[in-house]
Amino acid sequence: MFCSAPTAAAPEPGGGSARTEARVIYRSPLPDVTVPDVTLVDHVLGRARDLGDKVALVDGTTGERLTYAALAEGASRAAGGLAGLGVGAGDVVGVVSHNQPRYALAVYGVLWAGAVVTPANPALTVDELAKQFATARAKVVISSAEAAEKVAEVAARLGIRHHLVLGEEPVAGARRFADLLAAAPVQPARVDPRAALAALPFSSGTTGASKGVMLTHRNLVANLVQFGVGWRLDEADVAVAALPFFHIYGFEVIMNAALAAGATVVTLGRYSLPDYLRVVQEHRVTWAFLAPPMVLQIAKAPDAADYDLSSLRYGVSGAAPLDPAVTERAEARLGCLVRQGYGMTEASPGTHHVTEAWFDRLPAGCVGFLMASTEARLVDPGTGTDAAPGEPGELWVRGPQVMAGYLDAEEATARTLVDGWLRTGDIARVDDDGVFWVVDRLKELIKYKGYQVPPAELEALLLTHPDILDAAVVGAPDPEAGEIPTAFVVAARPIDADAVLAWVGERVAPYKKIRRLTVVDAIPKSPSGKILRRLLRSPAGHAPGGPTP
Repeated sequence: MFCSAPTAAAPEPGGGSARTEARVIYRSPLPDVTVPDVTLVDHVLGRARDLGDKVALVDGTTGERLTYAALAEGASRAAGGLAGLGVGAGDVVGVVSHNQPRYALAVYGVLWAGAVVTPANPALTVDELAKQFATARAKVVISSAEAAEKVAEVAARLGIRHHLVLGEEPVAGARRFADLLAAAPVQPARVDPRAALAALPFSSGTTGASKGVMLTHRNLVANLVQFGVGWRLDEADVAVAALPFFHIYGFEVIMNAALAAGATVVTLGRYSLPDYLRVVQEHRVTWAFLAPPMVLQIAKAPDAADYDLSSLRYGVSGAAPLDPAVTERAEARLGCLVRQGYGMTEASPGTHHVTEAWFDRLPAGCVGFLMASTEARLVDPGTGTDAAPGEPGELWVRGPQVMAGYLDAEEATARTLVDGWLRTGDIARVDDDGVFWVVDRLKELIKYKGYQVPPAELEALLLTHPDILDAAVVGAPDPEAGEIPTAFVVAARPIDADAVLAWVGERVAPYKKIRRLTVVDAIPKSPSGKILRRLLRSPAGHAPGGPTP
């Protein structure tokens, strides 16, 4: 077993857990890592020139390619061009684009200049983008050609002088990012990796409005090193980047991790299952980075058998819980095991993963072991004390990947970071082997007549119904019960709502019964696959039409 039972003894390094003053601290079974004192761009592109003409990124739609040598040279020249615009250490640059090879060129150019990247979803409205860039105090914005008109309006509203576009054609009021590459190459800016920010993604955290998450170079480099302890990713590997680079999963787990390993990244600007499967077949992809909606779609897509997916070695899912039964069906179609990890933007993002050596020994429903140099506690939300071994509690984590804090939000930072521990807002449990399982979101637990009802459990059950393609469950206010479990489902064919409610009622405890069910066109989700329950709880009840930012 990896993790011994808690004892009163002092903590032992390299594994186990210890109870001191009512604290039960779980430690990673993996050896501690040494985090190099380098910047993120040094860590990711340190070997780029040695890799030379090896393809770093290729667009899965257009075929545009960027070699490692061109990526390093381009980042160096872009940094020189940005310096000419007055961008230096500590300045913030907004990046608004779909996945494409030039996205990486822009990001590493900004980091090479010593500046900070604040990535944004191109689906955001003008008001939403303006709010993020005003909060981040962005000095320059870089956008895709597709988002240029919207970003131009944002720049004008905020008085941002420099708007750069990643396309080839000029855009009114903006310059081509490619023009920066005419600048002379410069050496990477020297900043303190422990203190200087590298990225400023925005996250709602465990509660409240979206906030800027301050991630230092050390945070992000540490997490890359931590991933490397359990995953063998190298120059022979190929990864698909269907999950967006503007999300921390795509930014760190796919783009940064794959490029730091010398692998090739195939980008998809817009996800569709046929395109994804085509790319796996054509580029002989070895690592499938997934989100639960993708796993669900693969599980229910018989035409996956029409593609040669034999190159796949592993599938990794994150951002939301996986249903084990759905995972098994997806594995049968992909021909490889799929396991999930756990993390959040505030942890750069990884804190737990299933190591390669344990892919075939751990079940699909768990999130694996604590990453190297990472500790955890499970805290009872009701009492604030650590839960007894074997009991669930709110997951608190500590490690070098944990954020510096929220930008200009001291109260939110103080609520989330407690004595160095990051409160995740997720309810988890750990077994005797040190394997963690995420039970539910603390803020998403439904309180029905004093009982706690986990919506994830009901969603997993609904997904086993033969007529239901997707599902989400939220608590609806009720004057007598407090909240009642309410389901929204996407149906494969016309269904009888009362019959489905009865079907669920036969399979759960009385207090867990779903009391209302609505058929909708789509479940609103973030680009990473998280169910946007706030939209389902809103008066409108549903945001139709697909994933919602």
